[in-house]
Amino acid sequence: MEDLLNVFKALSEETRLRILKLLEQGELCVCDIVAALDMVQPKVSFHLNVLKEAGFLKDRKQGRWIHYSIEDSDFFRRSLLLSVFERIPKQDVAEDRKRLEEFLQGKPSRGKVIPLDDKRRGGRCK
Repeated sequence: MEDLLNVFKALSEETRLRILKLLEQGELCVCDIVAALDMVQPKVSFHLNVLKEAGFLKDRKQGRWIHYSIEDSDFFRRSLLLSVFERIPKQDVAEDRKRLEEFLQGKPSRGKVIPLDDKRRGGRCK
């Protein structure tokens, strides 16, 4: 019963639904999600942890960055998410998607070497 309570608790918060909707289109780094939601990293990490503990997310570490994606191996959670996704109007997450696209356009390409003295890129994930 506790597992089921965690599932519905995780889905009962708007920020977590916004995160899931962003991840619907694929894997994102924590910094991508922070930029899309226009929130501070600790707050986003808290919500990511709740979703992960409820079994909705999987993560992988690449260097110092953690990338999240939807865990789709559990049929119950996968079908629940599909039902939730179809009920979230596109206009409700349009601003998140716009901020994400703008952030990704300004993000250095993977594998590009940035000199250590380039302070402008210091905080962005690569």
